[in-house]
Amino acid sequence: MPKLKTNRAAAKRFKTTGTGKLKRYRAGKSHILTKKSQKRKRRLRTGIMTDETNVKQMKRLLPYSK
Repeated sequence: MPKLKTNRAAAKRFKTTGTGKLKRYRAGKSHILTKKSQKRKRRLRTGIMTDETNVKQMKRLLPYSK
């Protein structure tokens, strides 16, 4: 069985937690920040678990994550 290639774009955007869940960061924190409130920008900093509907696809892109 040959080795599988990891999708590098996905590897940079998603991290695996100790229990095997996928963690991602929120979109919208890179530019046009002046019109966004402090509360909104603070929330964008925090990570969030990837939705269950996308986990199967993401695991295929990241074959060697837990």
